[in-house]
Amino acid sequence: MSVDQRLLDVLVCPACHGSLTFLNDELLCDKCPLVYEVRGGIPIMLVESARRRS
Repeated sequence: MSVDQRLLDVLVCPACHGSLTFLNDELLCDKCPLVYEVRGGIPIMLVESARRRS
């Protein structure tokens, strides 16, 4: 599943306002180590639900 490019163009990381990259059903922040899950094409953009990249 993917995320609509128009949505990706306007979404930013809620923690640091960095841009996001879609990879393997997740959105990776380009600025901080947070990764946001995408469920059914819907990004879960809650900092408390994000995981840290290892």
